[in-house]
Amino acid sequence: MSSSLPTSQHPVAGSSDWLLLCRTVRFGDTDAAGVMHFHQLLHWCHVAYEESLERFGVAPELIFPAPGRTPSVALPIVHVSADYLRPLVCGDPLAISLRPASLDGSSFEVRYSFILRGKQAATGLTRHVAIETVSRRRTALPEPLTRWLEASRTEG
Repeated sequence: MSSSLPTSQHPVAGSSDWLLLCRTVRFGDTDAAGVMHFHQLLHWCHVAYEESLERFGVAPELIFPAPGRTPSVALPIVHVSADYLRPLVCGDPLAISLRPASLDGSSFEVRYSFILRGKQAATGLTRHVAIETVSRRRTALPEPLTRWLEASRTEG
């Protein structure tokens, strides 16, 4: 997700750059009616979550699997929701604000606010649970993720 707006034009001022990400709606994000296709919002939520972790300093290999690499803890999404408040069309500049929060020692959620020209255009929510990769049992959140959650609490 590359920033399409200079820092001075970010629609939500004062947020840390790892909790505020920017993107532009592209033609491929839209449907035949020319508005954002509904599933894109959840895709953008996950991309924003990944980029936020990376910008904060959490290496992807500590959280996400890849060929030949499986972290000991998986973080599956167990709940999602989205609300679409205004149409988003090709060329629209969006700011995506993240509000991560720990729910308990083994789960967390991230609330996403999509801002278009100073107005809320959509919201999203993802809830994640930490499980041991092998046994699939609940376990404590990985330390790098706990640091990200704690830091986001002090930023908010």
